Amino acid sequence: MSFDRSIKIAPSILASDFANFGAEIEAVEAQGADWIHVDVMDGHFVPNITFGPETCKAIRPHIKGVMDVHLMIAPVDPYIEAFAASGADIITAHAEAGPHIHRTLQAIRGAGAKAGLALNPGTPVEAVDYLLDMVDLICVMTVNPGFGGQKFIQSQIAKVEALRAKIGDRPIHIEIDGGVTPVTAPLVAAAGADVLVAGSAVFGGGSVADPAPYGDNIRAIREAATAAQS
Repeated sequence: MSFDRSIKIAPSILASDFANFGAEIEAVEAQGADWIHVDVMDGHFVPNITFGPETCKAIRPHIKGVMDVHLMIAPVDPYIEAFAASGADIITAHAEAGPHIHRTLQAIRGAGAKAGLALNPGTPVEAVDYLLDMVDLICVMTVNPGFGGQKFIQSQIAKVEALRAKIGDRPIHIEIDGGVTPVTAPLVAAAGADVLVAGSAVFGGGSVADPAPYGDNIRAIREAATAAQS
C-alpha cells in the first residue's frame, strides 16, 4: 500500500447483501470503491455479531484493492494472526478493547498487516499520544460501534481536527466510520480525514443486478469530500 491523503471511499460490506458478498464486492469496486471495509463484531465488545476470519479469507480473492478489517472485538490479540492470514491489509483494533493496546499494535504489524487504532466517540483524542509511531491509521468512530445506519455524531469533528494536528507529517490515515454521507463527508474531510467508510450511503438503492447507484453514491461522497479537502 502506498500512502497519500487523497479521499478514499471504503464501502462497508455490513450494508451489502450477505448472501452475495463476492459479487457485491466486485460490483462496488467496479463502481469506484477504493477499499473494502469489513466490520467484525463479537456480540461482546459491541451488541452485534457479524463475521470472522474465515469470511475474510473467503472474500479476499474478490477484493482487488485494500481489505480494511475493523475488529470490534475483545479480546483482540488471540485473533490477530488469523485475520492477518485471511489476507487483511489493515487490521484495526479499538483502544478500549484491552489494557495493552501498544502490544496489540505491535502484534498487528508483526503479523504483516498495517496497524489501525479505533477511538469510540467517548474516548479522548489524547489516547493516541504515545501510539502515533505505532499506527498506520486512526479510525474515528462517528457513531457508537455495533450497528449500521446510525446518525453522525457532530462532536467528533473536533476530534478529527485535533488528530490531524497531532499527526503532523506522519504517514497516518484518518478514517471516519459512521454516518458518512455527501452531507457529512465534507465536514470530516475539511477537518483532516482521508478515508471514509460508508455502508448504506453507498449500497442504498443499488444491487449486483443494478450496480450503477453504487457508483453514483460513491461519486457524490467523493466529490463533496474532495471539494472540502482542497
